Amino acid sequence: MAAKVEIVEVGPRDGLQSEPEIMPAAVKVEFIKRSLAAGIRHLEVASFVHPKLVPQMADAEEVLAALPRDLGAVYIGLILNWKGFERALAAGVDEVGMAVVASNTFNQRNQGVDTEVSIGVWEKVAAAAEREGLRSSVTIGAAFGCPFEGEVPVARVVELAKRLAEANPAQLALADTIGVGVPDQVTELIGAVQEAVPHIPLRCHFHNTRNTGLANAQAAVKAGVASLDASTGGIGGCPFAPAATGNIPTDDLVYMLNRSGVETGVDLEKVIENSHWLAEQLGRTVPAMLPKAGMFPENVVQSAA
Repeated sequence: MAAKVEIVEVGPRDGLQSEPEIMPAAVKVEFIKRSLAAGIRHLEVASFVHPKLVPQMADAEEVLAALPRDLGAVYIGLILNWKGFERALAAGVDEVGMAVVASNTFNQRNQGVDTEVSIGVWEKVAAAAEREGLRSSVTIGAAFGCPFEGEVPVARVVELAKRLAEANPAQLALADTIGVGVPDQVTELIGAVQEAVPHIPLRCHFHNTRNTGLANAQAAVKAGVASLDASTGGIGGCPFAPAATGNIPTDDLVYMLNRSGVETGVDLEKVIENSHWLAEQLGRTVPAMLPKAGMFPENVVQSAA
C-alpha cells in the first residue's frame, strides 16, 4: 500500500463543468486559491473544449491568466483534440491532459471521433508538449465500464495503455467515468496495467455514482497507485454520460487516507471550509459527508503533511 498519495484536485474543472450554474472566472480562481491554501499542488483547472459544448469552461484563458505562479503548483488543462492543445498551450498550462475513451461509441459521442483517431491526436500532442517543455498526461476514460457498450474488457484497457504509454506520459490515468467499478475490478485492472506498462506512473479517477468511489480509491492505493483525482465537496461528474454524477469528494478521501496512515499533505480542515464556501457559491449543499458529519476526533487537526 502506498505510504503517500498525491491528491489531484479536479473540482475547478470536472466538478464545475457538470454543475448547472456557470460560475464567474473570479469564483473559479478563488476556488483554486483556496485549494492551494489547503496544500494541494496538482490541480485540474480548466478544459479547452468548444464553449458551446461546455459553457461552464468558456473562460479557461481568463482563469489561467489569474492564477498564482509562485507556489510550485501544476495546473492541468484538459484537452480532447489538437485545437484544445493549441489553446491550452497559449493559455499557459503546466500540463496538458488528454482523454481517450476505451469504447468507440463513447469516444465518438464525447469527442466526435473514434478511439483510434484520438490515439493519433494524443501521440501528436505528447510530442508537441515535449518540445514545448510541458508535462503531458493521458486518461483512459470509461476504463471500468461504458454507458453505451457495457462491460469493457481488461484486455482492451491494457491494449490502450500500451499504445498510449509509447508517447511517455507523465501519468496514465484510469477513469471510472460513469461510476460502475468495484474494488476487486480496480485491483485486477490496475495489476494488469502495471504489468503492461511498469515504467508509467498510474493515477485513478473515480466517480461515486453508485457509492463505490471511496472503496475503489482504497483498493487503488492498496494496489500501489500514488495519485488520485478528487473534487472538493464531491461536486461534478460527466456531462456526456447518462447519470454519471459525483466525483469522489476530496474531503472524504483525505479523511479516509489520513485515518489509514497514508500521507497526503492536505489540510482537511481547510478542505471542509472550502466545501462550505463552495456550497454557498452553488446555493445548495454538496455531496461530501465530512462537511456534514465533521472530523473525528473533533479536537485533532486532520492533516498528514
